[in-house]
Amino acid sequence: QVQLMESGGGLAQAGGSLRLSCVASTRMFHINSMAWFRQGPGNQRELVADITRNGDTNYANSAKGRFSISKDSGLNAVWLQMNSLKADDAAVYYCNAKGVELRTARTNEVWGQGTLVTVSP
Repeated sequence: QVQLMESGGGLAQAGGSLRLSCVASTRMFHINSMAWFRQGPGNQRELVADITRNGDTNYANSAKGRFSISKDSGLNAVWLQMNSLKADDAAVYYCNAKGVELRTARTNEVWGQGTLVTVSP
């Protein structure tokens, strides 16, 4: 089982910064990668950035050069540093973890409850 707890959302001015945090509580689950997704009003959920246990990262084009994903050494926590925020970045941001259930050896993914990011002009 995995529970993901996000924090750090809130209101930022355009051009400002926010740092999102996600802490994983795991039991009999090996996390292989974690990611941040977002869903704006009327939009589908989209990948923002992800990071593997080895530290390999991947970013959406909209996030490149402005956002940075990082992790702790054990991939129990990830952070998303968001700089130069734009109005289009306003969304609910979701933490995601993908891995393997140790009891069944099945792959699975888990979502956090989401944290709201609002960007003011």
